[in-house]
Amino acid sequence: MLAVSVFFSSVLMAGDDAKAASKTSTKTSTKTKEAPAYVVVRGQVDKATYNGYRRYHSKCHACHGQDASGGTFAPSLVESLKLIDEATFTKIVLEGRQTKNFAGEIVSMPAYGNVSSIAKHVDDIYLYLKARSDGALRAGRPKRLQKGP
Repeated sequence: MLAVSVFFSSVLMAGDDAKAASKTSTKTSTKTKEAPAYVVVRGQVDKATYNGYRRYHSKCHACHGQDASGGTFAPSLVESLKLIDEATFTKIVLEGRQTKNFAGEIVSMPAYGNVSSIAKHVDDIYLYLKARSDGALRAGRPKRLQKGP
């Protein structure tokens, strides 16, 4: 049996084997528009999620760490996306923000609204990070799903 993980207005998550596929959970989004979807099949991802992985690792990983697990300068986005929605994520990425770290120091997330390689693909980056946050995608470079047989 093929296990598939998909995120859209409702979330259907399953692991990489048939046993995990029988233990799925569903969550409903509070968004009024249909949310973008990621697709993960046995660790392989759709084109948009793969593009998000590539874009994330071109800029974001320097601060947020390999596989979005947190770094010296910035928090884990795997954990952060459990607490914020897509609109908040997009706003932070495009507009930046300042906050205090655990030591009380002010730290800044730069604005990427004028960086086309990020701004044009913020939805794809969100898909990749959401798949990681939901536990549908493990750490490491994912493989891209191939179309058809």
